[in-house]
Amino acid sequence: MPKKKPTLAVWKFTSCDGCQLSLLYLEDELLELADCLDIAYFPEASRRLLPGPYDISLVEGSVSLPEHLEQVRRVRRRSRVLIAFGTCATSGGIQALRNFTAVEDYARLVYERPELIPVLAESTPISQHVPVDLELQGCPPHRGQVVAAVAAFLHGAPPPRTPASVCLECKRSGHICVLVSRGLPCLGPVTQAGCGALCPGWHRPCYGCFGPKETPKTSSLARWFTERLGAREAELVRAFRLFYANAPAFRLESQAHEEPPRQG
Repeated sequence: MPKKKPTLAVWKFTSCDGCQLSLLYLEDELLELADCLDIAYFPEASRRLLPGPYDISLVEGSVSLPEHLEQVRRVRRRSRVLIAFGTCATSGGIQALRNFTAVEDYARLVYERPELIPVLAESTPISQHVPVDLELQGCPPHRGQVVAAVAAFLHGAPPPRTPASVCLECKRSGHICVLVSRGLPCLGPVTQAGCGALCPGWHRPCYGCFGPKETPKTSSLARWFTERLGAREAELVRAFRLFYANAPAFRLESQAHEEPPRQG
């Protein structure tokens, strides 16, 4: 009998589907993965939905609805390896901007009857609710990262890690530093490598869509923005409150520059 292939499942919580699309954009690599894996559950791409259990689960999206609390535990129980991939799954995503205020304030602005919209007070990462075997940062993650991570688990090898900042990728690519040469508020020094320094390569600042790197010196960078670029407090809040607003390092730095609420 032919050897049974390991099974792969792809799950979606609250997100824009961009991470799942990054899988479909793999094209030739996806065909090679299909030779090694049985893609057992991937509603974005197939009507074939097998019940599991699964060897590897890729989870996109944040936990933001009441029903997600049980769903994410169910996914964990049915998965030997669980990989959270993308900004939403690893940090809470752009929708985690609501974590800085009362979600009811947003709901009243958007919906005619907000009481009919069941929603959790915060948008949170998968790891806040269940154990996660690996997190792939990025909005979306680079497709090569996804292939390398899945291949590592298939071969029983440790998944590849790149504990460096976007600045290192800029230097390797020969890009001129937009922070020093153009005075642009670039988050590259505190952002995890993986994107290939895409934005600086087009003479634009890094917006931090791969999240904070290990031990990011956010306060030092904020001080540079203030002293060298003349950034105001509100601009610092916006700089650290983008894709990875809910990541602890960025969240704390943005809160440090918020104006205290007025009294009375």
